[in-house]
Amino acid sequence: MQSGSEGPTTSPVRKPRADAARNRSRLVAAGRNVVADQGANASLERVAREAGVSIATLYRHFPQRDALIEAIYRDEVDTLVAAATSLTAQLDPIAALREWLVMFVDFLDTKQGMSGALDTLLRGPEPLFRDSSDRLASSVDALVRHAQESTALATGLQPLDLLRAIGGIANVSPDKNWKSSALRLVDVLITGLQTTARLDP
Repeated sequence: MQSGSEGPTTSPVRKPRADAARNRSRLVAAGRNVVADQGANASLERVAREAGVSIATLYRHFPQRDALIEAIYRDEVDTLVAAATSLTAQLDPIAALREWLVMFVDFLDTKQGMSGALDTLLRGPEPLFRDSSDRLASSVDALVRHAQESTALATGLQPLDLLRAIGGIANVSPDKNWKSSALRLVDVLITGLQTTARLDP
């Protein structure tokens, strides 16, 4: 006779199957291309077709259009956040910061291309933007602090100022040449901050 009843057992959390994870990645990649091409009118059927899956598979992963749009945007942010760590491990501090800022310019370009689709989100894009802003701020802060600790970068710099300066070009210069201007600004900022002994707060 057992002295007590056994407690409820919990099943281990199951990881997505490899093919399911692969299909999701394909859908996000295809969605990025289709949204860039068609904007707010992006066809989910075309997304499924370009991903090489059925429309039923698309809806299993993304029951609503909003879910796919948010996943595309979050994937871009995830890539930038992960890059901050990998670049720090692979490159010297200044090169890592510069490469990350170049990727940030590409992110802004993608974000502009998605603007129409983001505006269609039922709850609006603001919650996404708030979350991404915090995560990107943490990433650039880590890169800048690392460069400053190595004495390769001027002290007194507020990391967010870099993002504001580059983002400002994207916002005030929506013409086709804004990206080349932003990339030039990256080099100007990096060069100037290396040759300045100290920035006054």
